[in-house]
Amino acid sequence: MFNKVSAVVLLVRDFDRCLMFYRDTLGLQVVQRESNFAAFKIEDQDFVLQEISAAVEMFNVKASKSHTRGDDRVLLCARVDNVDAAYEALKAKGVEFAKPPVDQPWGIRAAYFRDPEGNIWEILHPLASQQKG
Repeated sequence: MFNKVSAVVLLVRDFDRCLMFYRDTLGLQVVQRESNFAAFKIEDQDFVLQEISAAVEMFNVKASKSHTRGDDRVLLCARVDNVDAAYEALKAKGVEFAKPPVDQPWGIRAAYFRDPEGNIWEILHPLASQQKG
């Protein structure tokens, strides 16, 4: 039935703060921008920020109290060429990490941080023994 998840949309309360984080801190390029919507392209993946108040109208969803910082709602995973280099570059831009780079037993090296709304990001690269070559 489903072939691929083609987009990830984060519903956020503080749209401007999140836009600055993803655009300026993480360096993602905005490919479409509206007053309460920003789309980024990460290779063949669409990544979107949507202000939750607009989503309430568009999708008929509720802006519940559970959509606040501190509730773990989603984990987003992104492959990078080198986790340690990405970790240092993001730390230099002020990103606070919940966990520094660590080798995980399932074959990746990963580090973890949160965006301004508390969404958890894992940046990772496969360990050498797990890479296909």
